[in-house]
Amino acid sequence: MLATIVLPVALAVIMLSLGLSLTPADFRRVLVQPRGVAVGIVNLALISPLLAFAVAEAFSLIPVLAVGLVLLGASPGGTMANLLTHLARGDTALSITMTAISSLAAVVTVPLFLELSTDHFGAAGLDGDIDMLGVVARVLLITVVPLALGMFLRANDPQRVDEVQGAVRKVALGIFLAVVVGVIVAENDLVLDNIGAVAPAVITLNIAAMAISFTIARLARLDDRQATAIAIELGVHNSTLAIAVGATIATALTIPAAVYASFMFISAGLFARVMYKRNGPRPEPVVADPAPA
Repeated sequence: MLATIVLPVALAVIMLSLGLSLTPADFRRVLVQPRGVAVGIVNLALISPLLAFAVAEAFSLIPVLAVGLVLLGASPGGTMANLLTHLARGDTALSITMTAISSLAAVVTVPLFLELSTDHFGAAGLDGDIDMLGVVARVLLITVVPLALGMFLRANDPQRVDEVQGAVRKVALGIFLAVVVGVIVAENDLVLDNIGAVAPAVITLNIAAMAISFTIARLARLDDRQATAIAIELGVHNSTLAIAVGATIATALTIPAAVYASFMFISAGLFARVMYKRNGPRPEPVVADPAPA
């Protein structure tokens, strides 16, 4: 029930709330600010899952947990990253654009890295349970379709959407928290048995992803506000998607995402607090009054 109905519906509502905040201009920003978007998407689609591979190897996770960690690393940025970026005075428009594009790209990245990690770590028993076409279809139905629906609703009645958007966002946040708690409660024994092995790995992945992506953004000569958006996007993954996909294959695959979700807001929130001061508005230059004639 939780895996087949509640999780997909919860994620669809979350993605619908993201769609309500998007306009075609968010996608055109790829052409207007190509470097910022390109750096962010490369970090999300390539650096993050490869880093998850490395962390899983470094902590010698058992195969099913290693695959779950890579599944998390391959998941797109989450909608809460947009809010935290705004609170940190980061480039919110860039954050929204990255979330939207990475959510669309998840139709490719999630199945791809799921298959690669299953083969690499030799996760016995998962090969026969993973239907890649089915994974693609699920990701499409619970991310792209509701996101497109949200954009459609905004385009047709923007005034009404502005009125309800705040309430929908609160509902989406509530659903997200309920999903994470639900998974932890439902699989309490499994989570507790593995939390000692998983927690250090997911914390390392979270902090390393934010630090590395921020550094890459600055080396690419992006400003602090853009680097803030990219780092938070890498720190706040759409763990609900990882849980929803993982739960339909093997329950243990959801453990890294569930543990990650319970920690990511602490680290990302602290980072946002630091960057809030660093990204603060610069004082206006003082212009001396002209001397009296």
